[in-house]
Amino acid sequence: MLRPALLLILLLISTTTHAAAPDLILAGEYSGQDVRGWAMSEKLDGVRAYWDGHQLISRAGHPFRPPTGFLTDYPPWPLDGELYSVRGAFEHISGSVRRADGDWAGISLHVFDVPQAPGTLYQRLATLHDWLKDHPQARIRLIPQIPIRDPAQVDAALHSIEAAGGEGVMLRDPARPYHGGRSPYLLKHKSAHDAECTVIAHHAGTGRNAHRLGALTCENAHGKFRIGSGFSDAEREHPPAIGSTITYRYRGYTKKGTPRFATYLRPRTGE
Repeated sequence: MLRPALLLILLLISTTTHAAAPDLILAGEYSGQDVRGWAMSEKLDGVRAYWDGHQLISRAGHPFRPPTGFLTDYPPWPLDGELYSVRGAFEHISGSVRRADGDWAGISLHVFDVPQAPGTLYQRLATLHDWLKDHPQARIRLIPQIPIRDPAQVDAALHSIEAAGGEGVMLRDPARPYHGGRSPYLLKHKSAHDAECTVIAHHAGTGRNAHRLGALTCENAHGKFRIGSGFSDAEREHPPAIGSTITYRYRGYTKKGTPRFATYLRPRTGE
């Protein structure tokens, strides 16, 4: 049996290395719903993070380990947002925030809601805005929320953001309170969509990809399908392991129901 002192130490370690997974709001898909009067913001390609008032944790409840001083001047109440720096830097951001010695330079928590604040979305974000006026050095940024007039404005914003290398737009009913789980009042809008699948086979390539990965076979609820593009040279040399889960991007479905133009994005990053 474990000695009481050792058991206490193990319990203390476990409570400081993992928190309960936060009950985060999750987005549905925009498919032409009436969003006039809603709020629109850029969909940031960062890492989801939740500040619970004491520590910064992932959507699975794992604490991030930012450098000393990063959390200085964070408020004593929760924030929901993305660890983010600039467009096109997802791999750097993801790799940095998941390592104990990661490079957090340029990374801030970009906030899209203040879950426990009262009022509309605009009023909740105003609570953080007021805090930041008194704490301007905090590594926190407010994601701008733009009122939506009509669907044409949404499509124009999507085109502009994607043309600049962004991922898409988020649409939010500002009158609704923050509630965890999949919400019909928070929608994502992108030209391409992301999904996950399990790697079940590797296939050798030809030409410049001879003797390394040419494509892999994946499986999910849509069946089995191949993905042969989107891999870096390093990923072709050391492909995602069979049995692992990856994220891919696609544009609709074929007549057989499999993803059209599936392209590899990254290993699953839902931790």
